[in-house]
Amino acid sequence: MLFLAVTFSYCVMAQSVQWRDQHKIKRKETIFGIAKEYGVTIPQLLDANPSMKQPGYELKKGDLIFVPYSKEGDFLSDGSVKGKTDKKAATKPAVVQAPVKAVNTIRVGVMLPLHNQDGDGKRMVEFYRGVLLALNQLKSEGITTDVHAWNVPKGADIRKTLLEPNTSKLDIIFGPLYSEQVKPLADFCRAYDIKLVIPFSITGNDVETNPNIFQVYQPEASLINKSIAAYLERFQKSFHPIFINCQDPASQVGDFITSLRKQLDLQKIKYDLTSTKSSNAEFSKHFDATRPNVVILNSEKSPQLNEVFAKLAQLKKTRPGVAISLYGYNQWFVYQDYYLDQYFKYNTYIPSTYYYNKAADKTKELEAKYIEQYGEPMARQYIPRMALIGYDMAQFFVRGLKTIGKNFNGAASEVKYRPLQTRYDFVRVGQGGYMNDNFQLVHFKTDQTMENLVY
Repeated sequence: MLFLAVTFSYCVMAQSVQWRDQHKIKRKETIFGIAKEYGVTIPQLLDANPSMKQPGYELKKGDLIFVPYSKEGDFLSDGSVKGKTDKKAATKPAVVQAPVKAVNTIRVGVMLPLHNQDGDGKRMVEFYRGVLLALNQLKSEGITTDVHAWNVPKGADIRKTLLEPNTSKLDIIFGPLYSEQVKPLADFCRAYDIKLVIPFSITGNDVETNPNIFQVYQPEASLINKSIAAYLERFQKSFHPIFINCQDPASQVGDFITSLRKQLDLQKIKYDLTSTKSSNAEFSKHFDATRPNVVILNSEKSPQLNEVFAKLAQLKKTRPGVAISLYGYNQWFVYQDYYLDQYFKYNTYIPSTYYYNKAADKTKELEAKYIEQYGEPMARQYIPRMALIGYDMAQFFVRGLKTIGKNFNGAASEVKYRPLQTRYDFVRVGQGGYMNDNFQLVHFKTDQTMENLVY
């Protein structure tokens, strides 16, 4: 049921924010379904209804929720409102502003802990090296940059760094790493109209009020909701879910498991529960012979995953015809060197914001250039690869600034670049800055091929 007659607004910094509608929750509705119906993204729907971001939140029949506009562009010039738009048009809007000619040289700043004293510094050094490799590649295409880098370690007063020459003349800054340094740097960037790209996870909500921020990190609650939405879209009632208790007291995926089971309950989708400690005969009873089975572990860790593979191998010996898929976690990318064949064997899906494909020709080429330039390989323990993050990020933003200029807002449609590891597609957060909205399912298919399902 839709209430069309009421418009809600409030003022922030002399700007009006209007809600498109209120929606009354119906039985069996999902967050994903409502977002799809109105042509908005899940993060936009969550931003309009902060209570939905709380772990364990569930839709209740009869509740009213706000439906936001997909973007400010949904207001017509006469103040009237567009009707419903299709999902693709709403979530990936075309650029409506005329391109602004970018400056000949793009001035890039990096403000991160660039040292070799601890793990943070070493990771950021590799990230910075990736940025430099990207800028070298862009130079070969005629895109010139002027890069300045500062070592800003933990506990440093970043305001002192901002007093140094050239900082106010930058077009874009990558940093900081630490949450306590965000606000002074963000305020500085706003004052001098500099784009600030925050590359890694932080706390705080500065992105909600500062239009110069591009926040790559997506909150955990948002990623959980996206993972569940992707699951529900990919696996309908023709699939049989099986949750395996891995006896992992330190599991970090409890909120995802709880929320997914609640959604399955709401949609009256039956599922089975079993355990790695069950006998092989008992374990086998939970697998359906007439439908494909989707296995979800309540642990993201390697030892538990290895136990499940052993149980599934035994199951396949006694019931070779049973169809099995795995729905996993992005931590599983770390174990690719050990379990890649198993991922293919069990038709594995991994929801993530990135994918490191070490077999890709372009990845191999860049890794070889990294060794040639720096005399050592990228650190193997970092998944995703820090240098590839820096490379993709610099390619994306510098190309965007070169093409669009100051009007660049981080939409993937504005940049002609195919990332090696991390996709970027930013959406506006309220009247503030932009948050990366990229999300994908990486599918390891049984025919030994792979596909990326972008949401």
